[in-house]
Amino acid sequence: MKIVAAIPARGGSVGLPGKNIRPLNGIPLVGRTVRAARGSRFVSDVFVSSDSDDILNVAVKYGARAVMRPLELSGPTASSESALMHLLRNEPSLQSEPPDILVFLQCTAPFTQAHHVDQVVEALLNKGATSAISVVDDHGFYWEVGENGEGVGINHDPSKPRVRRQDISARYRENGAVYATRVPEFLEAGNRYCGKTILVPVDSTWIEIDTSQDWDMAEAFIRTEQFTGELAPEHIKPLRALVTSFDGVHTDNSVFVNRDGTESIICNRYDEIGLDRLHGRNVRLLMLDREENNLAMQRARKLAMEYQSHPFDKLQIMSDWSTTHGIGFSEMAFIGADIADIDCMKACSLSAAPRNAPAEVKACASIVLESAGGAAVVHEFSELLISRGMLAKA
Repeated sequence: MKIVAAIPARGGSVGLPGKNIRPLNGIPLVGRTVRAARGSRFVSDVFVSSDSDDILNVAVKYGARAVMRPLELSGPTASSESALMHLLRNEPSLQSEPPDILVFLQCTAPFTQAHHVDQVVEALLNKGATSAISVVDDHGFYWEVGENGEGVGINHDPSKPRVRRQDISARYRENGAVYATRVPEFLEAGNRYCGKTILVPVDSTWIEIDTSQDWDMAEAFIRTEQFTGELAPEHIKPLRALVTSFDGVHTDNSVFVNRDGTESIICNRYDEIGLDRLHGRNVRLLMLDREENNLAMQRARKLAMEYQSHPFDKLQIMSDWSTTHGIGFSEMAFIGADIADIDCMKACSLSAAPRNAPAEVKACASIVLESAGGAAVVHEFSELLISRGMLAKA
């Protein structure tokens, strides 16, 4: 069974101009949605349909296949269904081998993760449905205005003692995140809700971004997000080395100047625990600095990491180091927190950034970690690598 994902993302937006490529916690909305689709164990290809070169360029960067949408299907009144049908009927790769199921995702739901996609597709398959949609529980008290102008309870009887919210029959609200539909029925009906439609409750939020107020809520809510992105071990070669920047990763970028003019910093001992576990699995470790720093050198020695520096070309130093040890970039992970780290992060098969790293750094990271710089970033990343089985066999 062939299952593909489609993400319609037009360039024009009345409520929040440019929202589809606007970074949320460093990751553009379209990039977040592509990552969720690519992380699904069911989806083989991800297509982004847009009238905007800017959107398509960002989508391709995050691993999607770009489809230019005609202008007549890109106006404010154009439906998502029209873009999906154009994709199915005009994309050459889908003509030669039509998909059985189409998963439709929206950039306006930035908290969609791969397991949400899997939940919806799995429910569609297991329950013999034609279409399925992601929803969130809603236990609110609903009213409507009656014919005489009075308030009428919809899911409760206001004339009786107030019931507990949790005792109200569950209602469900679309969260605008994931829709799955069988392709033949969808093409015939021209509607994402076709045939037997089922609801799939997911552990996500109802927030959809259409206005600046929605964006503000999303930025506040994202502080609870464990990490941005998906670690997909099956797509990454087993790792044999970890390279980290120093400032902003092992530290919070603070420097304390003592009365005698010497400097001191604060590091986190949990990082030592994480690196000890990597040492036990024969992972090579390198601390890569922008300039030679005695404090960093001492810390690297304490952590049993090799230490090297270069004022403007960290990538060359890392390349020389990898050649010396016979380790390819595809077998290396990098934790960066500085603009100077971006080339190294892009070169490695897996990269991470602290939560408080600059937006440009987070935008190119494979994942954005929960920890801020100096707050056990290395420990968190080490635990993720070990728990997901991403290290080469010792």
